[in-house]
Amino acid sequence: MSRIAGSQRAVVYRDYRRRFVPVATTVIACLLGLFPLVVSTPLVPDFGFLVLITWRLLRPEIWMPSTALWLGLFDDLISAHPLGQSMALWTMTFLLFDLIESRIDYKDFWFDWLFAAGAIILHTSGAWYIAVLMDSPTHFSLMLPQIGLAILAYPVVARIVLGLDRWRLAR
Repeated sequence: MSRIAGSQRAVVYRDYRRRFVPVATTVIACLLGLFPLVVSTPLVPDFGFLVLITWRLLRPEIWMPSTALWLGLFDDLISAHPLGQSMALWTMTFLLFDLIESRIDYKDFWFDWLFAAGAIILHTSGAWYIAVLMDSPTHFSLMLPQIGLAILAYPVVARIVLGLDRWRLAR
């Protein structure tokens, strides 16, 4: 009798793992923005966004565009962005990925990296433009190191997310 209960518990645990690991890792990556890291120029990539697009590119079937809306709200509240910034930019990124993926038949890591680079550029540019609309005197050239580091960090984040996905789907 205890084997049945143990196996049912294992099935429930595996189901929770399959459902919540992508969302939980994205939330944890958003929480990395709470660490007190002080820099004079924006160098640190938005890890919440990187993890989000990595999961989306790796497993598009588990993400709906509305998921990006709610995770973007969480990121806005945690990162102190203007309310709606991440919500809009993340949802637009998901919709753009859906549009692109509906038009291509072939996809591999290099395409994912190219899509991620485009998404990182658009996300950072959108965040910069929203800051300019709010009277921030930031020049776009200050954002270039952050864009470059985020693009270079994508393969590392993809490797971590791939390992988490293998664990998530393991028996």
